[in-house]
Amino acid sequence: MRVHRSPPLHKQPLWLLMFCFLFSTMPVTGRQQAEQELEQVQQQIKKTERQLKQQQQQLNKAEQQLQQSDRSLARASAELQQTQQELATIEQRGLQLTQQQQQLQHDLQQQQSQLAAQLKSAYSLGQHDYTRMLLNQQDASKLERALTYYQYFNQARVKQLAEINKTVLQLQQIKQQLAEQQQQLQLTLSEQQQQQKQLLAVKAEQQSAVNQLQQLLKEQGNQLSYLRQNEASLQNTIDQLRALAERSLELLGLTANKGKLRWPLNGALLQGFGENRQGGMRSRGILISGREGNPVQAIADGRVIYADWLKGYGWVIVLDHGEGFMSLYGHNQNILKQPGEQIIAGETIALVGMSGGQANAGLYFEIREKGDAVNPLSWLSKNKG
Repeated sequence: MRVHRSPPLHKQPLWLLMFCFLFSTMPVTGRQQAEQELEQVQQQIKKTERQLKQQQQQLNKAEQQLQQSDRSLARASAELQQTQQELATIEQRGLQLTQQQQQLQHDLQQQQSQLAAQLKSAYSLGQHDYTRMLLNQQDASKLERALTYYQYFNQARVKQLAEINKTVLQLQQIKQQLAEQQQQLQLTLSEQQQQQKQLLAVKAEQQSAVNQLQQLLKEQGNQLSYLRQNEASLQNTIDQLRALAERSLELLGLTANKGKLRWPLNGALLQGFGENRQGGMRSRGILISGREGNPVQAIADGRVIYADWLKGYGWVIVLDHGEGFMSLYGHNQNILKQPGEQIIAGETIALVGMSGGQANAGLYFEIREKGDAVNPLSWLSKNKG
């Protein structure tokens, strides 16, 4: 059986000690009133604690729903992009087949013209030589060899024309199949675009719920604590990635190109390094505006060491550039690369989005040197183009 031990007097809250002192010196009526007030205060404290716990549970649930929405949106975006690529491939293939068909039809017309001329020539030659053979007793074997030559030649020509006709027929069949497949892909593309609109609508509703709950936390003074949890989660992830990044020896870091690195996204700067974020915390990166679906490009050569969803930052991809340098890209709609892939400067690694609870589309971007965040504006080129 556990025995509950009260904390020593020097560790008791000051208000409780004062209340006990006053309680011991009060008359009976005053004590009863004080007991009632104490009970009311305790009930109010318990009620507030229950409300805070309920609000935190609601926030956690909303975050889970938001994460699920981000994942669904990323899947729909990837499927949409794949369908568009397949559609472009089929269109290009259809164009090639059309050109081949036109060329074969042109060749067919030439072959038919040549064959007609040869048949006419052979017929004339045959008639002329046959008459001469009868009237002038021309060498029959010579005439027979000539006619046999034309016969074999024309048979080969007819066979070639048959093959061309067969090829043209096959091209027509392939083109018909491509047209049907293209029609199906267009239908799929339309369905996916509609699905994406629906997901965006659902996400907007969930974003509204998250904003309301964050407002409640702010009113209760917990907004800073919430942001610190997100920051701690990111820092913990960065610390874990540093151990992996140290294994990379082939990358040369960013120092040589300081002030000349390409921008990951061409957009307006919404928030600078060190500026106050909502809740009073200072930003360790910058926020760049963009349109959903715009390409996010690698600032330099590197290797993907993280590509996943992270609380507060949505879809995040992290590149190791060697020599302790890393770049981080957050709030993406979709990630196009996987851990372990080698990346070259300017390569598209993600698509701009608003995952992780962002109200507007944009890119959160950080540069880390040996785990510490540095001002990206000191490293990026002055010209965004």
